[in-house]
Amino acid sequence: MATPPPTLLKAIRILDGVSLWSGKIVGWLILPMVLSLVYEVGARYLFNAPTVWAYDMTFMLYGSFFMLGAAYTLYRKGHIRTDFFYMNWSVRRQGLVDAVCYVLFFFPGLTAFLVVSWDFFWVSFERGERIVTSPWMPIVYPFKATMPLATLLLLLQGFSELLKSVYAALRGEWL
Repeated sequence: MATPPPTLLKAIRILDGVSLWSGKIVGWLILPMVLSLVYEVGARYLFNAPTVWAYDMTFMLYGSFFMLGAAYTLYRKGHIRTDFFYMNWSVRRQGLVDAVCYVLFFFPGLTAFLVVSWDFFWVSFERGERIVTSPWMPIVYPFKATMPLATLLLLLQGFSELLKSVYAALRGEWL
């Protein structure tokens, strides 16, 4: 098969690198989440002194961990897909279907979500929003910022996947 254009490979390598880098950083969010849970269990059951912050911290860190890991998951091909038909298709057809789905569904949906989630974050930031149902009353906007950030990362990785899909549709091989 023909050698892919160097600029295409460089663009894909940069976009994939962003997802790989962000995924490794986000992976470290598991440590404060686990530590807060372990601290809460120890404080509650060993010292009969439950915390007011551990549940909120765990809840917000897990949500952040889940959202920010989406681009890395797409990079690693970890999202759910229906392979019943797909696995029997030629590489060209797989690339074509993937490219069409990215253009028709992925990008419009995520672009809309980026706009909405940015507004959601910005309103929270301007108001200094806090969780009022919690005695700890943590600020919320840093965690709401993960939604537009995660969407932006997912859009970048989606562009990389689109480039790979178009290449597969045209050349009959995956990069």
